[in-house]
Amino acid sequence: MEITEVRVFPVQEEKLKAYVTITLDSCFVVRGLKVIQGTTGLFVAMPAKRRKDGTFKDIAHPLNVETRERMERVILSEYDRELARGPVAHAASADSLV
Repeated sequence: MEITEVRVFPVQEEKLKAYVTITLDSCFVVRGLKVIQGTTGLFVAMPAKRRKDGTFKDIAHPLNVETRERMERVILSEYDRELARGPVAHAASADSLV
């Protein structure tokens, strides 16, 4: 399984830094990933659903550490590239969310 596309949509919030959509093997899309600023740096949160008790449960996630690390490395690398493109690219990305 390969991540064949990563789309990053930066946001201006304290901890939430971006929404992310990935495409796997050019045939399966996963939306709702998030780049979060944690206490030890950036990390990628998987798509989750709020349960009736208020807690969250991942609805899509890697089954092993190696896959999670590889996904995080690819996503955070693309996040850095998106930030380097500057504010013009951010505005265009935000428009494509609508």
